[in-house]
Amino acid sequence: MSRSVRTRPEGSGQALSEAYDTALLDLDGVVYAGGNAIAHAVDSLAAARAGGMHLAYVTNNALRTPDAVAGHLTELGIPTGADDVITSAQAVARLIAEQVPPGARVLVIGGEGLRVALRERGLEPVESADDDPVAVVQGYGGPELPWGRFAEACYAIARGVPWYASNTDLTIPGARGIAPGNGAAVEVVRIATGATPQVAGKPLPPMHRETILRTGARRPLVVGDRLDTDIEGAFNGDVDSLLVLTGVTDGARLLAAPPQHRPTYVDADLRGLLTGQPEVAAEADGAFRCGGWTASAGAERLVLEGDGEALDGLRALCAAAWTAAGDGVCALEADKALARLGL
Repeated sequence: MSRSVRTRPEGSGQALSEAYDTALLDLDGVVYAGGNAIAHAVDSLAAARAGGMHLAYVTNNALRTPDAVAGHLTELGIPTGADDVITSAQAVARLIAEQVPPGARVLVIGGEGLRVALRERGLEPVESADDDPVAVVQGYGGPELPWGRFAEACYAIARGVPWYASNTDLTIPGARGIAPGNGAAVEVVRIATGATPQVAGKPLPPMHRETILRTGARRPLVVGDRLDTDIEGAFNGDVDSLLVLTGVTDGARLLAAPPQHRPTYVDADLRGLLTGQPEVAAEADGAFRCGGWTASAGAERLVLEGDGEALDGLRALCAAAWTAAGDGVCALEADKALARLGL
């Protein structure tokens, strides 16, 4: 598919909750961190839902079942049914079911979320490479996952059993900071076996397909905090995206984003669903203006002038950086400009 290269965040005269029928929301770093609701998430989601927006929660974390995730969200004050939760475990289970016989045995390296998703597809989870599995599936198993589980995966893969992974996120945000994610565990097995798994989760098409099949969204908006999963997944699915700055992405990463990592909209948190988005306008001298800020690309650095809301300055800087980079990555120094914004 041929796409034009995004060179600036877009504006919206409508609140995003009115312009899109369904929000496809990431969880970790967007709705909660370490199990606790992120500031403004509960009230913002309640207001979006009251205005008619369908809320669906799309997570690469394959550890918990949709029932468990829905229960957690409901406890946080976000009433949610299991049908509104889509996980990478469900996406990878569908991918496996399309490639193996009905009722086949699958070696599980991960948590209960994977086992439930496999049973939903008529497959039988097993625990050992000696149980004659026809596939190996690996998903996030939490910090308590025994090291021996990786060995079971390696034994099966060495025998020629195909390997699948729910996702390859290297990190996962938590209450105490950033921890190793399933992608780090996948690398352990990859290094030991030399094999490469089929991957289902964001940003790849199996996850987007699972999401659309389960939600029926016609005009979805992907909402996430990660450029390499949430935003790239929206790019691959050819749908719009909102990046919120409550998770792993900071201003420097955003300015250096290649085309597939550039979101449609940028906002501080989920309150961005309830508002329009300001326009970033091109000036005659090649600079870009948003609110009270003007940004331009110099020979060695990004230049920011003016005053006003920090997010408007960041949006203007995005336009200057992405335009200068074209279909590449902006290498201009941005520390001074971001420091002016407190970012």
